[in-house]
Amino acid sequence: MRKSIYFYIFIFILSQSVQSQVKDSLIDGLKYQVYQLPNGEFYTYKKPHLFDFITKLPKDFTGTIKDIGNKENLIALGVSAVTTVALLPADQYLLDQSREIGEKIGLQETARYKNFGPLSNIPPNITSGIYLLGNGTTPLLLSLGFASYGLIKDDYRSLNTASGLIESLAISGVFSQTIKRVTGRQSPAPAIADGNPGGAWNPFPSFKAFASNTPNYDAFPSGHLMTATAALYVIMGNYPEVKWIKPVGYSLITVLGFEMVQGGVHWVSDYPVALVMGYIIGKNIANSKIKKSCKNLENKRYTYNFNASRAYGYNLAKVSVTF
Repeated sequence: MRKSIYFYIFIFILSQSVQSQVKDSLIDGLKYQVYQLPNGEFYTYKKPHLFDFITKLPKDFTGTIKDIGNKENLIALGVSAVTTVALLPADQYLLDQSREIGEKIGLQETARYKNFGPLSNIPPNITSGIYLLGNGTTPLLLSLGFASYGLIKDDYRSLNTASGLIESLAISGVFSQTIKRVTGRQSPAPAIADGNPGGAWNPFPSFKAFASNTPNYDAFPSGHLMTATAALYVIMGNYPEVKWIKPVGYSLITVLGFEMVQGGVHWVSDYPVALVMGYIIGKNIANSKIKKSCKNLENKRYTYNFNASRAYGYNLAKVSVTF
């Protein structure tokens, strides 16, 4: 109940913050909505179908693979890989220090949840509440809010955002689970119990081993952080004019990352690749639903052409503007 209240407050603030103008239009017999942003840019959205969050998944997956091959994303992934390697020797120290800080500020060592009717993940304290930010429940609740607002207001942007959030959750799961099953990195809790500072790496564990003793193999990369980052970039991509989303989102992701380290769920080096992959996934999904254009003359390139001539005894001058 408390999560739902916070969530609808978020959606209310978002709806009140959006200053873009919107108009309906027909293109090739299909209904679209065009949003004019404060910077003069236009975002055009097609009305989404009910099951787009399922039917668009293959396109989301191939689009993410394609985007990974972009030069800037390859560089970002390369930097994240180097950062991961550089952090490995410090992982145990950083975890120990984060736990000391966590104790001082009152965070619990383990995130636990309570049941409320059919719900089984009600956070009883701030530690569990923070951990829930990266859980799949959060994108689902956000999607529900955007969908509700979109249906009530007949807002295609909100409806596409709702679909994109579900898609980002699914695609993040595919990539994070694939990498986890390739790398097989041990999580902090069992690593400390086994006396393995920094955690053991057991690449390509069997499906049976992974299923029966998941914490021994699923630390790298952080699925929670990848999911949260992808969801954030879906929202930011659709609402670039709402400036507070970025600092609030980044702050929440930072808090989530700290909580998972101090709680013995992840190592710090589990984060760089997760953050970059979340960025690529979220940005790809957001952009796949938007046709962007800029119709302001001041943002277009144009040239002047002057011509002079004489006809029928008159001196004539002509100026043409080419866009």
